[in-house]
Amino acid sequence: MSEPDEETIRDVRQPNRDEGELFAVAEQRMGAGRITIICEDGIARMGRIRGKMKRRAWIRSGDLLIVRPWEFQNEKADILYRYSPTETSHLARQHRIPENIDVFES
Repeated sequence: MSEPDEETIRDVRQPNRDEGELFAVAEQRMGAGRITIICEDGIARMGRIRGKMKRRAWIRSGDLLIVRPWEFQNEKADILYRYSPTETSHLARQHRIPENIDVFES
């Protein structure tokens, strides 16, 4: 398969900082739509896959995500978006992923 052209991937979704959204990396699946995640602020949280995403996006360890921490329980967060591997590499080439997020671990 060939690499997608720049026009196809130009509009990659970014976290909305005004809404409190952050980058995160999936660490471990816990079952029942929950995943342990490491957020860009260095806090490990329990991520909940929203109902809209449950059957549409399969999330694995090491996937780059956009999450929104809960206002009333900071140790939990909603998972809003999962980046594809192509989108992740594009963001890395553009230097948009924070340094403390390691999405290319082996």
